[in-house]
Amino acid sequence: MRKIPNAPEHLALIPDGNRRWAKKHGLRLQTVYLKGINKFIDFSKWSKEFGIKTITVWALSTENLSNRTALELKVLFYLYTKAAKDKKILQMLKDNGARLRVVGDLSTLPNKLKDALYTLERETARYQECTINMLINYGGKEDLMYSMAKLKSAGAKNINDKMVRENLRTASLPDVDLVLRTSGEQRVSGLLPWQAAYSELYFAKKYWPDFSRADLRRAIVSYAKRQRRFGK
Repeated sequence: MRKIPNAPEHLALIPDGNRRWAKKHGLRLQTVYLKGINKFIDFSKWSKEFGIKTITVWALSTENLSNRTALELKVLFYLYTKAAKDKKILQMLKDNGARLRVVGDLSTLPNKLKDALYTLERETARYQECTINMLINYGGKEDLMYSMAKLKSAGAKNINDKMVRENLRTASLPDVDLVLRTSGEQRVSGLLPWQAAYSELYFAKKYWPDFSRADLRRAIVSYAKRQRRFGK
């Protein structure tokens, strides 16, 4: 499939609707979350084919960590750990020249999960064709407070926007061109407030497990037709 002209270079994804899809189909969360992970593997392939260089996926928010049940989090941690250790996924990343970068406060996550993610990050570091940023235990407000705390600790004065950005957990992420959220919800929930300040937004009605290549193409074509103004 050909690349789409004027496709976004950086797409940020909120893969929403897994739990509602599970309830609708009478399935266990483990089954649906696994389907969601496999969907993202497909999504990353489609994105590269359409010309997207960077994908940032919100895998787990700080609010999720506080508000989800212990059982649900246990399932997510298990599946993420298993996926990070999966040799087929490593080979897929290699075949697509994709590196994985992990971003967020991993200090409170299980050691097995942290070790697996950091290992996959190291094993893909040399690939340069595209980048997949995984936001895990990430929240936009927390990210800004983290930057402020670092600057305060360093005794910084006359703080400017460059200093704030350089001290974010997400400092290495480029500005986002397109934010895509599934499930019909029309909000960004604090996703990358610094990098997404002038992002275009696209809200897909389908729950994440039902999202297709055709749906992604529609989102990118919609973006490509827009005139970005950046406050002008």
